[in-house]
Amino acid sequence: MALLHRAELRPSKLELLAGWLPGRQWFAGEAGAPVTRVAAYRFDDPAGEVGIETLLVRAGDGPVLQVPLTYRGAPLAGADGHLVGVIEHSVLGRRWAYDACGDPVYPPLLAAAVLADAGQAEEYFEVDGKREVRPVSMTLTGSRTGRPVPTGPVSAGAVSAAPVPDGPVDGGVTVVRVGDVELAVVRRPVPADVPEAGGLAGAWPGQDEPVLLAYAR
Repeated sequence: MALLHRAELRPSKLELLAGWLPGRQWFAGEAGAPVTRVAAYRFDDPAGEVGIETLLVRAGDGPVLQVPLTYRGAPLAGADGHLVGVIEHSVLGRRWAYDACGDPVYPPLLAAAVLADAGQAEEYFEVDGKREVRPVSMTLTGSRTGRPVPTGPVSAGAVSAAPVPDGPVDGGVTVVRVGDVELAVVRRPVPADVPEAGGLAGAWPGQDEPVLLAYAR
């Protein structure tokens, strides 16, 4: 479960992305335009230290973009190239936001969702000592491949602006590896068939046909 806080963020996540997204090779949309939230889902860090949230957003009237983020209470060593920015959180203090594909906590959780249909974390607030569950904004469906879910070692691949030669979708993907499994994170998700090797699809209000979010290669 993911504990959320009713907090003020400076800058907001969307303001942070408005400055960061246009510099990505896979970016599509209006540079300088406001970034709007379409939907989101979270994974749960087993250690309870790192926030892991994937945002589906648009820049202006551009296509939906998938941005997995991690939030940490201290800088992640060796990950400066994946830093999205720093947020002042009114409850938790300073938080370092990273492109999750460059954070070692993310690929094993993505692998569990892609290969074993592990699903998304339930989100809740603490209200007067009681849990108040927040309804999910989208649905996730993973594959049940029967393959063991790897736990490491982890390395992050580079963003590809070109279609993956053997991939089911065109456009930019980010490739991450965990153990002997290679996973492609689809940055501009569209409806597509889930590969036999395993995939993660999602849908949200207004997007009834599931889009492919990630797949095993």
